[in-house]
Amino acid sequence: MVTGANRGIGLEITRQLAGKGVRVVLSGRDRTAVTEAAVGLRSTGLDVEGLQLDVTDSRSIATAAAELDTRYGRLDILVNNAAIRIEEYGKQPSEQSLPEWRETFDTNVFGLVEVTLAFLPMIRRSPAGRIVNVSSLLASLTLHSDPGSYTYSPTFKSLPAYSATKGAVNSWTVHLAYELRDTPIKVNSAHPGYTRTGMNEGAGDLEPPAGAATSVSLALLDDHGPTGSYVHAGEVLPW
Repeated sequence: MVTGANRGIGLEITRQLAGKGVRVVLSGRDRTAVTEAAVGLRSTGLDVEGLQLDVTDSRSIATAAAELDTRYGRLDILVNNAAIRIEEYGKQPSEQSLPEWRETFDTNVFGLVEVTLAFLPMIRRSPAGRIVNVSSLLASLTLHSDPGSYTYSPTFKSLPAYSATKGAVNSWTVHLAYELRDTPIKVNSAHPGYTRTGMNEGAGDLEPPAGAATSVSLALLDDHGPTGSYVHAGEVLPW
């Protein structure tokens, strides 16, 4: 299952996984958009089903988990892709409002954790469960504090809430991977790359197919693959 999958990177992750023979449940909060996206992918011969899931709504999460459990009884791959960025580029960190912080954390952290907890019992039934948390280079405090880094710029320094949520996602990855270290389940964080999507008004260096590649790779790790890692295109990133 891929969350936030009716457009952008999530849609492309779904497309690529299905193209590799995985039956994918495409989820998102807008039922109509989810249905249209799933129908569009199925029309190309891909095995994709739609599922309404709002990661900020506990009832929606519980309903989706129950429905998926009834359909399949287990979940092999969970890609936590759903996220928002509502801060304005160019604003100083001190100019971003507390409601913006709360809303961003509700989706990017609390929603991600609640979805993971709701679906984890099904992932435990998989012989080789994989959890991929879509993070960002902006999660890296090492890079944020390095004047020579790509992220050391006014553009990215105007996104403190988004950056903090992705740092929290990485922390969740490390802690959950530790808990599950003696199981077949692998938990990793993926930085997609600076990808052109609606979230950043089409800015970025990569197109969605390239932005999806790291998440797809982590979703399909073999038994010898890493867990508790933070990577982009096979490269381990600094925390």
